[in-house]
Amino acid sequence: MDITFENVTYIYQQNTPFAHKAIQDLSFHIESGSIVAIIGHTGSGKSTLIQHLNGLSVPTEGEVRIGEYRLSQEHKPKDMKELRSRVGVVFQYPEHQLFEETVAKDIAFGPQNFGVPEAVIKERIKDVIPAVGLSESVLERSPFDLSGGQMRRVAIAGVLAVKPDVLVLDEPTAGLDPRGQKEIMDMFYRLHNEQDLTTVLVTHSMEDALKYADRILILNKGTKFMEGTPEEVFSQKEALQSVQLDVPEMVQFLNRFEEKFGQQIPFRNQSVEEIAQMIQQIIKELNQDE
Repeated sequence: MDITFENVTYIYQQNTPFAHKAIQDLSFHIESGSIVAIIGHTGSGKSTLIQHLNGLSVPTEGEVRIGEYRLSQEHKPKDMKELRSRVGVVFQYPEHQLFEETVAKDIAFGPQNFGVPEAVIKERIKDVIPAVGLSESVLERSPFDLSGGQMRRVAIAGVLAVKPDVLVLDEPTAGLDPRGQKEIMDMFYRLHNEQDLTTVLVTHSMEDALKYADRILILNKGTKFMEGTPEEVFSQKEALQSVQLDVPEMVQFLNRFEEKFGQQIPFRNQSVEEIAQMIQQIIKELNQDE
């Protein structure tokens, strides 16, 4: 599903002494099937933005279009529940939302809430359990008997069982160790491709934005500060530093390599091994020229 924000402004507690403009005149477009990373410090408007994606908030001004759904002061979907079934949101620490007595019941809760027949729910559970890296042996266990990482995967399975077209990830690796962060992000990337999802990744990790995103949107004080491909955005080191952001470590390393050897290696999502081979080849050629 395509997503478009057109001159969107949102004001909390409008027409009161406590009115606060959380996002202002925000316009951007997300192509169906792409991964877009949204980056910005606390207070930049990220949370308000994602609340517009499933109708939790409606623009004070402007319009949001999500597929065929339109959200504005003049146009609101007749069936907001249908929109919310199309947009799955994985919030920070989703495992904190688990509450049922078994894993199977927790995964089934979302689809049941959207009126999916029980027989279909059972089939979906069989599909999503291996998709999130769990075995069917956990289905009758209490989610609270699982490890923290397993609990997070159960919560994610509950979102996927609704069969959304758009997946919104709000800091999905928060609280995980480096290995767990990589496993979770690799899982989301695989699911994104297998299920042809449109994925919105809200993250503080420049490395994840660089590795997984097709485009990056940077917010600052409720406005769009910068937008482009990872290569375009992370080539603007000074601009990023002006809003207290920095480029990923890999890009920093390649910049230092260029400064030292006078040879540029553009980052195009290569693996560490591929970059190491390119560096080895460059140094070999430099030695031959001496």
